[in-house]
Amino acid sequence: MHKTRNIIITGVAILVIIVVAFFSFHSTKVSKNVTQQTIRLGSSPGPYSDLFIKGIKPILEKQGYKVTNKSFANLLNADIALSENQIDLNVDQHTAYLNNFNKEKKTNLTALTTIPTVPTGIYPANKKSLNDVSTGDSIAIPNDPANAARAYNLLVKAGWITLKKGTTLVNATTKDISDNKYNLKISELDSSTIPRTIKEFDYVILPGSVAYSAKISTKTILLAENIRNEYQLVATTNKQNVNKKWAKAVKKAYQSKEFKKYLEAHNKDNYWVTDEHQ
Repeated sequence: MHKTRNIIITGVAILVIIVVAFFSFHSTKVSKNVTQQTIRLGSSPGPYSDLFIKGIKPILEKQGYKVTNKSFANLLNADIALSENQIDLNVDQHTAYLNNFNKEKKTNLTALTTIPTVPTGIYPANKKSLNDVSTGDSIAIPNDPANAARAYNLLVKAGWITLKKGTTLVNATTKDISDNKYNLKISELDSSTIPRTIKEFDYVILPGSVAYSAKISTKTILLAENIRNEYQLVATTNKQNVNKKWAKAVKKAYQSKEFKKYLEAHNKDNYWVTDEHQ
């Protein structure tokens, strides 16, 4: 009697162990699959993260991905988080900025694909027309190296300055100016502060993301840049992620017919510029 009872107890115990082990393994497998299916976006203020959330996220979700979003006060913090693998992806920088960040921080962030871009432009401040420019006018431009160079190229396009022969355009600085036709007073400022000080200048130069955050319409641009390849926005991740399934899905989503249709329906006044329209 006792022997039979012990056999039953032992059998039940073994069965319990098998069941627990099975569900533990299954739970771990499911958890792992869920983790692999999650894409962690790191967004910073601007139109590019908004475009991803509204136009790209739905496409990825249809494919079974879960997209989470962690907001950052600025792109620098988002890039730092990306380099530390706290997030998987951001979509708020151009190649020139990306290259500068990698150089300064010794990181390996990599572009997945080019994405629609809002051009940098000269915007009105105290003066409302390019024709009103006169000697001694003041203009505010971004102070980070990539966007400062972008601004100097735009001033060249306006005919207000010329750069020294041989200047590497994507690295242009105030030291590369050979002629300042109107003796402009050029102030390099943190781009996010320029809209708040706009009344202190005759003109300002704003990247698209800054104008967007400050709710300054691109319709007011007095002169827009011709976007160089280095200034085309890119979806960015860590180099180690480039060949992962989710990364390829992000790239494919940006290049999809579904996203193209979305962009066409939400691109009033040619707000977005794509690399195929350069």
